[in-house]
Amino acid sequence: MSGSAELEALLGGSPLEVAPLLLGAVLRHHDVAVRLTEVEAYAGADDPGSHAFRGRTPRNAVMFGPAGRLYVYFTYGMHHCANVVCGPVGEAGAVLLRAGEVIAGLDVARARRPRSSDRDLARGPARLCAALGLDCDQDGAVLESGSLRLELPATRLVDERVSRGPRVGLRHAAQRPWRFWETGSPWVSAYRPAAPPRGAPDARG
Repeated sequence: MSGSAELEALLGGSPLEVAPLLLGAVLRHHDVAVRLTEVEAYAGADDPGSHAFRGRTPRNAVMFGPAGRLYVYFTYGMHHCANVVCGPVGEAGAVLLRAGEVIAGLDVARARRPRSSDRDLARGPARLCAALGLDCDQDGAVLESGSLRLELPATRLVDERVSRGPRVGLRHAAQRPWRFWETGSPWVSAYRPAAPPRGAPDARG
């Protein structure tokens, strides 16, 4: 089995199945590597918090597979966020990479984020992309080899080391416990719930 086929098979489960498996995985881009400590699962048509909730668009097409690709989007006119695509082809699914620990290329990551402490270099989805040097040029890239690759952990974290809770900053389906993080890790982002829309109750999935 080729590298891309093996990765696609490992990531072929639903976002909820794949998300906790990514804790402890290492994402490498050129000289910088980040060990993942926090992720969030996003489904498609059944998830109002997902970019794919209303169907396929040019922006979210990568989410529909195949698994083992990187889905990168630009948000708020200033930040990039990266997701690992998972699930069967044709069913949108992705896991947002929320936070991690820089374990290689520390000097490069510091140069990219000169005002950050080492703890905060990749502590948050936009910071993680900045530290790794990821942008929309990597949207759709295969996470198998070369300058960009995902290395899954040899063994998954035991349940006692995995916490889960609501997703961060969403107005829709925010309370679904689809965020997973390494219990007690100092490289986990701060939880901030989104305010409900003015004059309307907070939407739930």
